[in-house]
Amino acid sequence: MATTSGAQLRKRYRLITRMVIGITVLCLALAVWLARDWAGTRARTALSATAEESLALQIEALGGVMEKYRLIPPLLSRRDDVRDYLTDGTTADPDRLDVLLKSTSAASGARDIAIADNRGNVLASASGLVETDTVVRSGLAETVAQRRLGRAALRLADGSRAYAFASHIAGLENPGENIGMVLVLVPFGAIEANWSLSSHPIFVTDGREFVFLSNRPQWAARLWTASIAMPDVEPLSYTSGDFIRIPESGNRLFVEAARTIPILGWTMHALVDASPVVMARRNAAWIAALAVILAGMLALFFAIRQEAASARARREKAQSMRLERLVRDRTAELSEVNLALRQENDARRQTEKQLRETQDELVHAAKLAVIGQMSATLSHEYNQPLAAIKTYAANAEKMIKRGKYAAVPDVLARIGQMVDRMNALSKTLLTFSRKPGTTLDTVPVETVIAEALILVGQKAKKAGVSVVTDIEPGVTAHTGRVRLSQIVVNLVGNAVDAMAGDDAAAPAGSRIEISARSDGDRVRIKIADNGPGIDPAVREKVFEPFFTTKPVGSGLGLGLSIVDSVVRDLRGTVRIEQRDEGHGACFVIDIPATERQAEAAE
Repeated sequence: MATTSGAQLRKRYRLITRMVIGITVLCLALAVWLARDWAGTRARTALSATAEESLALQIEALGGVMEKYRLIPPLLSRRDDVRDYLTDGTTADPDRLDVLLKSTSAASGARDIAIADNRGNVLASASGLVETDTVVRSGLAETVAQRRLGRAALRLADGSRAYAFASHIAGLENPGENIGMVLVLVPFGAIEANWSLSSHPIFVTDGREFVFLSNRPQWAARLWTASIAMPDVEPLSYTSGDFIRIPESGNRLFVEAARTIPILGWTMHALVDASPVVMARRNAAWIAALAVILAGMLALFFAIRQEAASARARREKAQSMRLERLVRDRTAELSEVNLALRQENDARRQTEKQLRETQDELVHAAKLAVIGQMSATLSHEYNQPLAAIKTYAANAEKMIKRGKYAAVPDVLARIGQMVDRMNALSKTLLTFSRKPGTTLDTVPVETVIAEALILVGQKAKKAGVSVVTDIEPGVTAHTGRVRLSQIVVNLVGNAVDAMAGDDAAAPAGSRIEISARSDGDRVRIKIADNGPGIDPAVREKVFEPFFTTKPVGSGLGLGLSIVDSVVRDLRGTVRIEQRDEGHGACFVIDIPATERQAEAAE
């Protein structure tokens, strides 16, 4: 395979650089065009939705206003006093009719309410705004004559705009005859005032495209769009693509929404400023341009980086060939060193195994030494039941000789109790001296502590130390009798030695307190004394093997090490706490209460 030279690589990467720049320019133009089109369409759609929403709301508001005034003419046309006025104007009370029209106009908010005859002649009016010429020109008389509700947009004599509803008035004697009409003028001031709250232009055009109502007063009576029928009239707006351009508003562009109101013959328009579309197009173009430029710069950066990496790879390949030769030489040396280290590691493991076995033997020897120390104390415990057995046996012999057989079973039972007591002492001593097995059992804490105190109770009594227990009834621990006994015997024995000192006699008032409490799935045992305590400087070392504060020859320093080892095997902890009284030592043992908790700890 031919190897590419450095000059060929540089030529190749120069070509790649030119291609990246050309593709970036092409993608820049395409991305800007697409982004502008997409952003403009999206923004225009959003503005159209806003305009449609505003338009629908205003149409509903306008329809509600018109509907209210549409009902007034039919209601008034059915009143008898209105019919009497048209049937016989000489006998009717005109003042009463005037009060009716003015009160109804004031209550409904109508601009004017008028009564006219069939030809459109105005006979009575609440405000005097409705004139006969206006009614005649509107064509309302023809519509009412057909017994239909009349509708018409009017321009009053004062030049203001109004919308009229008209209803026929039927005769009293002949209901099929029309004797006149009732007209109501709808006020547009409230409608335009409501529209003025909107920031968007809102207006209504009539059938000729003239602005009839608007929240822009200057647009009223102006032609909205260019019309062939009126070529000489300049319109308000011009179409500019998808937008509406209004010269009078600084040629601003708007998005238009329009909807026809068929019943009124009007078209309602709502305009929304199109500047967000322009802004969206500009922002999208900038973002697209920056994204493409960034992508092009990244591509150019990677091309330059790849060129540098290729040059570096050529240099590294040359170096690697030199290193391979060096590695082969060093590998042989490392293999020899590795073999030597493996042999040394095996030797260290064997030494560590022997050290553990020696330590276990020393721990067991320390236990036997404790038993030797307790043997003198236990001899006193054995002498008392032996003397009692001898006395009870002599008494039984005398009773038999005298023929008092009834009292013999009681004496024999007492002898059996003394034998059981000696047997319990013997089992406790043998159990403590035996190496513990691997099987753990859930045992009652109170019973095991009582058995342990049999072994060290006499030692404490001889030293003048009282032992007080406060154990929660029924509390259990997953330890096994031997292990828990070892913990109690070692801690109580150490406490007695600390308080007795070199004279083997503790000060008056010396005492040891043993308490046990359950805490959920754990058991907390406290063994505290009021002796000299433990120096804070050596608290971290007291659990180390062969560490002791006793004089030479008084101990091996394995008691607390045994306690720490046993507690850790039980998945528990042992620590030294400061007593509340400020003197003495307090050991706290935390161990599992049940087998389930012990398995969880593992």
